Amino acid sequence: MKYLLCIVALCAVSQAHAEDVIRVLNWNDYIEPTLLEKFEQQSGVRVDYQTFEEGQELMEAMGSGDAYDIVVPSHYMLKQLIADQALMPIDSSQLKNYDNLDLWLVSVLASIPRASEHAIPYLWGSNGLAVNVPMAEAALGESVPHSWGLLFSESYASRLASCGLGMLAAPEEVASVLLNFHGRRLSGSTGRRIAHAFESIDYLRKDMSEINNWEHVEALAKNEICVALTWGGNALFAMEENPDVQFWIPEAGSSIFIDTLAIPSNASRPDLAYQFIDFLMEPENAILNASASNFYPPISGDSPEMQAFEAANPYQVMTVEQRRRSYLLESLTEEQQSAVEQAWQRFLEVSETAEPEA
Repeated sequence: MKYLLCIVALCAVSQAHAEDVIRVLNWNDYIEPTLLEKFEQQSGVRVDYQTFEEGQELMEAMGSGDAYDIVVPSHYMLKQLIADQALMPIDSSQLKNYDNLDLWLVSVLASIPRASEHAIPYLWGSNGLAVNVPMAEAALGESVPHSWGLLFSESYASRLASCGLGMLAAPEEVASVLLNFHGRRLSGSTGRRIAHAFESIDYLRKDMSEINNWEHVEALAKNEICVALTWGGNALFAMEENPDVQFWIPEAGSSIFIDTLAIPSNASRPDLAYQFIDFLMEPENAILNASASNFYPPISGDSPEMQAFEAANPYQVMTVEQRRRSYLLESLTEEQQSAVEQAWQRFLEVSETAEPEA
């Protein structure tokens, strides 16, 4: 009996060691939960799924030596991760669903040196304006232009302040669209130009109701503000609750971001990573992820799945014209990043010292 018990115990230990496990590190609330169960059932692989909330957390995790099989860096992180040799090259021939990807999106990602050799598009999105049209029209006394001037021109913003203004707490993205509005590129700007750009919107701070990455969405839904600079995915959450809210990509254009799937250089199971990436690129699964997150799927518009999705969710598919007016959110030098952060902190401090007008 003792001999049999030992055999059973040894078999149990061997089975535990033989279990296939893939470790995934992704942004918080950035996957359809049922897909994890579906992958486990189809593959027999257990997913050790962990999340982070800020890009710096991912960079720190990558630098700690902790081994993950898949990570989800935003496009602007790729330059540093590739330079640090932190990512494996991707062999697209191992991905039978690679041809399902949107070729325009792949080409945009390829504009970052070597990015397309090390990462696959996962979900993506754009910055723009979420506008409660009836409230904004009432405040302006006229139709509302599709323009960043609603925030970045004092003549508009001063009138819209009566119905409430909001903005992302995302300094680089705010800086990028602000400079784009002035006909400049953030990546080509000096620290002095960046500072002047933020000084040009000091007037906003006395009237800005919300500067955060989520509460402004709830304020839009509740008719507490009428205009906000936000991510398209955020705007869609507000639109689901409030039919008066629309999401616009201004006529001057806007920045887009691409979150990607990548395999760290120290991954324990790159073979399983390829399985999981290929699974996520199946059109049905990619669209489920887009529906859960409210961001854009990375799948070609030629597929029947994407055509059906576009018909049902027009705000989650960028038109050809919108793509022409969009650009990839820039990667910055350390000096530019520092200049943006300093200008942003000064911008926030203006609000703390500004007194409301009588």
